[in-house]
Amino acid sequence: MAKRKIKSSVKKGIFGFVVFVIFVIVILYFLYQWGLKPVTNKNTPVEFTITPGQTYLTIAKELKEKNLINSELVYKIYIKLKKPSNFRAGTFSLNQNMGVEKIIHALSNDSELTTEAITITFPEGKHMRGIAKIIVNKTNNKEEEIYEVLKDETYLKELINEYWFLDESILNTKLYYSLEGYLFPNTYEFKNKNVTVKEIFKTMLNETGKQLEKYQKEIEKSEYSLHEMLTLASIIELEAAGSDDRAGVAGVFYNRLKSGWSLGSDVTTYYGAKVEMSDRDLYQSEIDEVNDYNTRVTKMAGKLPVGPICNPGMDAIEASIEPKEHNNYFFVADKNGKTYFSKTNSEHEKTVAKLKKEGLWYEY
Repeated sequence: MAKRKIKSSVKKGIFGFVVFVIFVIVILYFLYQWGLKPVTNKNTPVEFTITPGQTYLTIAKELKEKNLINSELVYKIYIKLKKPSNFRAGTFSLNQNMGVEKIIHALSNDSELTTEAITITFPEGKHMRGIAKIIVNKTNNKEEEIYEVLKDETYLKELINEYWFLDESILNTKLYYSLEGYLFPNTYEFKNKNVTVKEIFKTMLNETGKQLEKYQKEIEKSEYSLHEMLTLASIIELEAAGSDDRAGVAGVFYNRLKSGWSLGSDVTTYYGAKVEMSDRDLYQSEIDEVNDYNTRVTKMAGKLPVGPICNPGMDAIEASIEPKEHNNYFFVADKNGKTYFSKTNSEHEKTVAKLKKEGLWYEY
């Protein structure tokens, strides 16, 4: 009997050990696969320079520091297993959304080597004139070429057919700039300074599509068109830049629209006059000017501008798609970003007076 018990115990021990080994192997497998995956899904270009004498193994630390790989160890194991072809010294255009396999392919492929790659950052809240200046400063394009593209109706119709979020709203001749509000603000990398305006716009529109995709059903069900929501988002981007509650601000603007009130937005008046807020105050004639953007005139009561007044970031866009529901018609943010809402103008004025008295009033 003793011998049988011993044999049974040995079998159980072996079985347990085998299960443990399998468990460890599975864990290691998933860790290895995780280590090979992209660090992020976001498009984050990184310029990576390799100096003479470096190898795949010696650059592991820098790849990790630049957030291009998840794990130095997994990366080194991959190199040992795959033994990729040698690379040469130079500057490479990489991206944090590539993953180990694509990075190795880029480094071992001379066609990916570039010393001419350029990175262009388009900040949130830039209007088309600002975007045009950035493009001119960073590429070989001329300003007039940019505006010619924006007026090319054939090109715009091609874009409408290509992107689900574009429609004939961008063909409205009352718009100052056709693609205003649709070019997603981000940092992008291009092959060199010879990149065309259309290539730049395509890259930005592709990113807009990615960002809006998860809201597509909400957008389609809304009583407002996407063009209207982007128009409101562009106002929120500039009016509520210092606010900690953009969804609440969106609720204020929607309440005003539904009640037939004027939005009373200074930023729309500046845009309509084509004057930069940082340049000077508006003349009374510009404040009173009736145009399709100025929401301070009575003609625009209960109306949005004809189109966006800048290219908003995702926070402002999300606020316009998913606003907070409340009964407020006024808002103000203090210099710390805290937002105060009021139902009436008298309440609003009391809040402003209180903030000024307490030294919390935001000075432009």
